[in-house]
Amino acid sequence: MKTTIEVPDELFNRVKRLAKRTGRPFRALVEEGLRHVLGTQQGRADRYEPPDCSVGDANGVNPLDALSWQDLRDEIYGTRRGP
Repeated sequence: MKTTIEVPDELFNRVKRLAKRTGRPFRALVEEGLRHVLGTQQGRADRYEPPDCSVGDANGVNPLDALSWQDLRDEIYGTRRGP
């Protein structure tokens, strides 16, 4: 399939020089670049890893265990008063 893309002059010239130096067509280098990008992205888009928002020591005591349900609710919604 034919398509038109805009490439910065500097990048275009670098690819042209590489094509001439290696004896490979410009088109082959562009295809290789696109395949490389798609290959490195594969798998990452399929799975989501949430950011680690852990607080404190993983093996330590959970400070929220000592809170009542009401205190925990106030902590979550930012309405907790006092220590």
